[in-house]
Amino acid sequence: MSGTVFDVAISGAGPFGLMLANELGRRGISVIVFDEKLSTAFNPQANATQARTMEHYRRLGFAEEIRTLGLPDDFPTDVAYFTRYARHELARFRLPSAREAREKVSSLSGSWSAAELPHRVSQKYVEQVLHRHAESLSGVSINHGWRVSAFTAARDGVSVTADEVSGSARRTLRAKYLVGGDGARSFVRRQLGISYDGDTGAVRDFFGGRMLAIYLRCPQFYEVVPFPPAWMNVTFNSQRRAFMAAVDGRGEFAFHTQIREGESEEAITDEQALEMFRTAVGCPVQAEILSRGAWTAGYALVAESYSRGRVFLGGDAVHLFTPAGGLGYNTAIDDAVNLGWKLAATIKGVAAPAILNSYEIERRPNAVRNTSFAKRFAESIGLYTPKPGLEDETTEGEALRKEAGAYLAAHGKAEFNIPGITFGARYDDSPVILSEQTPHTEDRPDMYTPAAAPGGRTPHFWIDTSTSLYDLFGFEWTLLRLGKTPPSGEGIIAAAAGAGMDLTIVDNETAELENLYEQPLVLVRPDQVVAWRGASDADAQRTIETVLGHRISSLQKIAS
Repeated sequence: MSGTVFDVAISGAGPFGLMLANELGRRGISVIVFDEKLSTAFNPQANATQARTMEHYRRLGFAEEIRTLGLPDDFPTDVAYFTRYARHELARFRLPSAREAREKVSSLSGSWSAAELPHRVSQKYVEQVLHRHAESLSGVSINHGWRVSAFTAARDGVSVTADEVSGSARRTLRAKYLVGGDGARSFVRRQLGISYDGDTGAVRDFFGGRMLAIYLRCPQFYEVVPFPPAWMNVTFNSQRRAFMAAVDGRGEFAFHTQIREGESEEAITDEQALEMFRTAVGCPVQAEILSRGAWTAGYALVAESYSRGRVFLGGDAVHLFTPAGGLGYNTAIDDAVNLGWKLAATIKGVAAPAILNSYEIERRPNAVRNTSFAKRFAESIGLYTPKPGLEDETTEGEALRKEAGAYLAAHGKAEFNIPGITFGARYDDSPVILSEQTPHTEDRPDMYTPAAAPGGRTPHFWIDTSTSLYDLFGFEWTLLRLGKTPPSGEGIIAAAAGAGMDLTIVDNETAELENLYEQPLVLVRPDQVVAWRGASDADAQRTIETVLGHRISSLQKIAS
């Protein structure tokens, strides 16, 4: 394979790498992906797919496929807090099942006006879908059991070497760009000399320090627990604090517990690990360990840079979260979507190479934002400690449980009702956005106000009960012409054609939509972000040059 040329080489086939392969492959870009794992993930890993991520999956055509995976269709996706799973339920934040999400989504407005609602599904299932769709694309080659072992970047491309993990085979190839999506210990990032900034050593009663993760099977759990099932199950006691996600709704769980002072992760046997689980349950149960490992909670880290020349980074390679709020995987998907269309447009010669500078400019501040939110959630639950007597069967114990329940109910709502985080990311300072620099609402996790000002997610609207406005968008660029007598937009259409842009025109005269967008002409990017809006396109050439990166200062340009 020596000398073989690809448009893009990707190191890492996690959610970021696989999503990027889908974005690029759909656009006719040739992609080769290397991942040292022998297959997609076996362990559950991330387990919350946010609504914005589901909207991206809808854009690619497989949101419904993912919504059928994981928990049964009618399984409650509640977040429930217990002293121990079979003892006392303290609080419960109710969330819709997959079936209810389908039924409710088209009736929601305001903060939760969306084409898709969140879905609770383990990453192991999501990766299988992403892998299958990427691999079906003619220009995409996914290679498990291989790791990128060296690369050399030049002005005109990158030479990449990959080694077979379980053998001695070696491949050398050339790519126009290399992307490192190879996780927290990213070889690509380290070779570039890029470090993380942020917090590494948070010490908390929970969600701080080393955690033991056990992927286990325990069908008996639903027999001994006298409470309704929940997707996320959290214990709150002084002995064994844990969180546990239901994986299949039939008895498989991803159990995570704090490794406490005096416990050595290297010395914990399988039987001791199971006893930790039984302690959290609060009664003896039979369980089988499917896999186990340890990880560190308390990180809120973002890489100091997202690229060097023709080499880019994304996903865990540029941001590490304590998984409160489930933000790491979802932030990674947004990274892939953002980088994907820009790489493709550059490779095809539609956009200037300088547009790639906007990837870091847009995504890094949002990684800082999201890790900060996750840190806040982790502190809210991790620094709140059980009071002595909480589990006592006394009047005082009952009062303490009521007090803890009130706190945990408020925490659950704060951590899991997060439309502001989900939809509120903005790119106002991006050089490829025609920003209006107008005041925006406070950036709150629990509140999202749809706004069509350039730099944010295109406000959502239901055309009818089954058709989202997003369903009418093109896969690339879209020009909305709103109102009964909108301007023709011929200037934008002509300038886009001249630049080689694939532009879809969507006309809608609904007054509600016209009022929502405030201007009759709206230019929407491939990632469904508003790039420009206006009452006139008299400055169309400048607009198109800006959104395609042609007006970024030459001093900022990467090697072309």
